[in-house]
This record gives sequence, C-alpha cells and structure tokens, in this order.
Amino acid sequence: MIDERIKKYRQAALAMNHGDFEVEVPTEGEDEIAQLGSALRDLSVTMETRFNEILTLSRITEQINAGLLLDQVLDQVYDSFRSVIPYDRIGFSLLDENGKTVCARWARSEAPTMHIQAGYVAALQGSSLEPIIETGMPRILNDLELYLQEHPNSESTRRIVAEGMRSSLTCPLVAREKRVGFMFFSSMKPNTYRDIHTALFLQIAGQLSVIVEKGRLYQQLLELNELKNKFLGMAAHDLRNPLSSIKMASEMIAAGEFGEISKDAKEALEDSVLSCTAMFNLVNDLLNVSAIEAGHLDLRLQEVEMGQFLTASIKACRHLSERKKIAISFQPEFDALYVRIDPDRLKQVVDNLLSNAVKYSPAGKRVELRSRVTPKGVEVLVKDEGQGIAPEEMHKLFKDFGKTKTRPTAGEESTGLGLAIARRIVEAHGGKIYATSELGQGSTFVFTIPLQESTRA
Repeated sequence: MIDERIKKYRQAALAMNHGDFEVEVPTEGEDEIAQLGSALRDLSVTMETRFNEILTLSRITEQINAGLLLDQVLDQVYDSFRSVIPYDRIGFSLLDENGKTVCARWARSEAPTMHIQAGYVAALQGSSLEPIIETGMPRILNDLELYLQEHPNSESTRRIVAEGMRSSLTCPLVAREKRVGFMFFSSMKPNTYRDIHTALFLQIAGQLSVIVEKGRLYQQLLELNELKNKFLGMAAHDLRNPLSSIKMASEMIAAGEFGEISKDAKEALEDSVLSCTAMFNLVNDLLNVSAIEAGHLDLRLQEVEMGQFLTASIKACRHLSERKKIAISFQPEFDALYVRIDPDRLKQVVDNLLSNAVKYSPAGKRVELRSRVTPKGVEVLVKDEGQGIAPEEMHKLFKDFGKTKTRPTAGEESTGLGLAIARRIVEAHGGKIYATSELGQGSTFVFTIPLQESTRA
C-alpha cells in the first residue's frame, strides 16, 4: 500500500510545477519519507523565493528598458533594484574602444561624498578587474577594509573605503559578446553579499548589459547628431557670405553697372544669379534644420491679422506664379482674424506650400489658398492642380530630404527639406500639418494653428 504522504508529495510537486508554492507538505515522522517531505518543503520555499526574484527582476528590467538615455536607465537601476540587491552605492564604468582602460561613467551613492565619480580612469591590464571581464564571472568582496590591507596599491578600493563602503559586488557587462564595462554594487555594511546567489547576478548582469549598451549607443547617437547640427550650422553660415558676394556682383554686371555687356554674357550672368538663389535656399534650409534640431527654434509670437498675412504671402510668390501663368486665388472664410504666431517662421511654411504648388503644377493651372476657423484653430489649405503624389510615396513627405518621384514641371530646384522644416515650425506653434493627394489630379496641403485668446476687442 502506498504511503499517503507520498501522494501528498506528488500533489505538491505538481502544484509547484504550475507556480503554486503554497502547498501542504507533511513532515511528520523520523523515517526517510519524512526526510523527503522536509527536503520538498525546503525546495518549495527556495523555488518560491527564486520565482519571486525572477518576477521582480523581469518587472524592473522591463521598466528600466523603457528608458532611452543612459543616465535615465542608470537612475532607474538605482531606484528600482533594492528589492533584488542590497546596496548603498552603484557605479557604472565603461571600457574604452581598445579595452585597455576603464572609465567611470556614472555613480550614485548614499555617502555624503563620492570619491570615485564620472571621469575617473584606471588601466584594465594587471588590475583585479581584468579576470572579471575575462571570465564573465561577478566578484564579491565582503570585507573591503581587509582587501585594502592585502592590496594596499589598489587606488579604487582605497577611494571606495574612504567613501564608507565595506562590501562590494562587481558585475561584468557583456552585450552581444562585446565587453562593455562594469556595474559596481557597494554596501556600507560588511558581508552584505555573503549569501548572494551568483547565478542571480549573472542573470542581472546579462540583462543590464543589453539595456545599458542600448542607452549608451542612443546617447552617443544624440551627441553625434548634435555635433552634425553644429557642423551644418557653421558650414551653411560660412557659405552665405561668398554666395552673397557672387550673387550681388553678377546682378550688378548683368545690369550694366560696370559697362555694357553682350546678350550671351548677360544670359550667363542671369543663370549664375538663379544658381546663387537656389544655393541660398539650400543654405537657408540647412541652417533652419540644424537650428531646429539643436532646439534653437525660438518663436517670436505676435498678433497678426491672418487675411493680410496670407495675402502678403501670395504677393511674395507672384514672381514664380506669373512666369508659369498660374493664378493663385485666396478665399478667407472669416473677417478680420488676429492670431498669435511668429510671422517670419509661419511665412516660411506658407511660402513653401505655395511655391511647391506652383513648381509641381503645369503652366496655366490654378492654385487655391483657403483659410477658415475650425474647432482646432485656424486652418490654412493650399490646393493645386498638379501631378499629384503616388500613395506609396506619401510617407516621404515632411521628412528630411524626403523627395518623391514627382518632379517640378519647369526644372525648378528643390532641396527636399522645405516640408520637413514646415512640419517643425507648425508643430512648434502647437499645430498639425498633413497632405492628401491623388495621382494625376493634384495635391492638398493643410496646416492648423491653435487659436489663442486675442488681446484685441
């Protein structure tokens, strides 16, 4: 006859297999079956502890992984991991590209003064960190004062002890087989990590490695993008002066201010002026993009009468529309309407939409400009009778250098930046911009600017 205790042990094992650790395990008696019951009960406690650790770790890493910037990720680690690891300090260090030096990148501590901060550099070769990164195994020091006595030349240990730390756990960080750096957990109490399971920290180190590397690469990308914007800004700014001189000289010579010139020479100079103008537009677009991406789009808001503002924009586009015999009609669906906008910036948007409508329309067509008040604000619409845009290319609009296969009908220049700049300016005003189009039938571009309470009666 089977002992009833064995039946209960089997039921308990099946329950634990499904994640239920609140099981009844009889341990009465002195025989081997009772000993088996005691072992099973201890196993259930251990499994429940590990199960809860894994759940907690999964929740924490999911939360941390939502961060993008490296400092945000590391701050999340510091604020979240105490339920898994005891610590009074966390430090994060990176290996250089050659893997020869370790540089402290970030640290937080409960100590009043930190003695190892960002920027602290030490050689990897010959240090106690070298075998940690080589083997991929964490290191536990439960008595830092004793370790310092045995290794008096360890400058980093001396600094940590001076900070008040008495035990430490060092985790190597390896992401996609690449050695990234180290995470240092430290405690002000000795023996803090004596009973810690190494397997848990190997799991933590593996997950942190990928998350931290993602944050580091993203932050590096932002820094490179900022450097790119600075370079574009400087390069574009330095191009404006010589372009201005060339354009001005060409216009003066073509106008006969330095004496009469031949018809062919005049035409060549006029072509030069047009090329300079196209280059000016490209330079200005580059300056606008770099300034906007660098966060330097400062709006100078003022009250502007929308009807007059849009009428002036049509006049500014007249030289282009008259050359192609394209009529621009304007239909405001309101009387005097004052809107708080940056007129110089928003003029860039309207000028771009109108000039695009003219450039991409055949000669003799019409362009329609309309404006009305909606629950979302003042809406401005530019509709043309041009070539239209293929549905599969609509996603390219409003992106940097997002050119479609549709080409200007008279060979006009296009940088592919105008709509991207327009989107940024409209969004800076708190508005939205979008487009609809039908191939062969034309396109409609619409933007909306929120209405704010006017100071006018």
